[in-house]
Amino acid sequence: MPEGDSVWQAARRLDDALAGSVLTRSDLRVPRFATADLTGRTVLEVVPRGKHLLTRVEGGLTLHSHLRMDGAWKVYAAGQRWTGGPAHQIRAILGTADRTAVGYRLPVLELMRTAEENRAVGHLGPDLLGPGWDADRALANVLGAPERRLGEALLDQRNLAGIGNVYKSELCFLLGATPWLPVGALPAERAEKLPDLARRLLEANRDRPVRNTTGRRGPDLFVYGRAGLPCLRCGTPVRVAEQGDGSRERPTYWCPVCQTGPAPARTAARSRETSGGTHSRPGE
Repeated sequence: MPEGDSVWQAARRLDDALAGSVLTRSDLRVPRFATADLTGRTVLEVVPRGKHLLTRVEGGLTLHSHLRMDGAWKVYAAGQRWTGGPAHQIRAILGTADRTAVGYRLPVLELMRTAEENRAVGHLGPDLLGPGWDADRALANVLGAPERRLGEALLDQRNLAGIGNVYKSELCFLLGATPWLPVGALPAERAEKLPDLARRLLEANRDRPVRNTTGRRGPDLFVYGRAGLPCLRCGTPVRVAEQGDGSRERPTYWCPVCQTGPAPARTAARSRETSGGTHSRPGE
């Protein structure tokens, strides 16, 4: 699933391609909005909100999309061949005189009044890459359920918006806590660092083609996707197990020495290739 920094990059590409231009083509291939026509309207801006994309157009309308696991927006020049997937996977086409944005496999696509955007994103906590970032509120949200596991609390977009499975594992490593540690058991001095640490990681990576949390040329990540490989700090083999986020189980990585707290007794011996633990950007 694309995380906040990836969605921020997708929004910037779409904004660069569409903002300020009049739509000459509009095709929303979802039953509810199949008859909607945005042609003749100017695209005002494309902004990210956590993992959501808001394409605002003239006339007080917003096209709301969410990429989830497999969705992607591709931008093509006039006459360029579309390569994002087969035609039956296209959910949206927004075209101008010289650029075309094509949305593939978008699980969420809805047209709404801009004044009603809160209906789609109002439940989100402070946006890690947004202008209204509020570290105190984000921390209070995370600590609001002290019995909840740290990894689950970080993935809950109602607490703070933008963290996905990669940053969950990396943040827990940097905080020295396993993802299964109850939030209330996280030492106060570490908890206080959590919001700003998360924001710094996403800000540092929003302009990078390859995500990096280690600050070195390689490896780029401390634990994510590194099951069985030595921890970059202590040399102990990194472990992986499944952890739910309320919707599905996700591979979760940690160092059993550098991170304190409970962890599953049984772990899966996954390799980087079989775990889906890539840190490169998803196709957007």
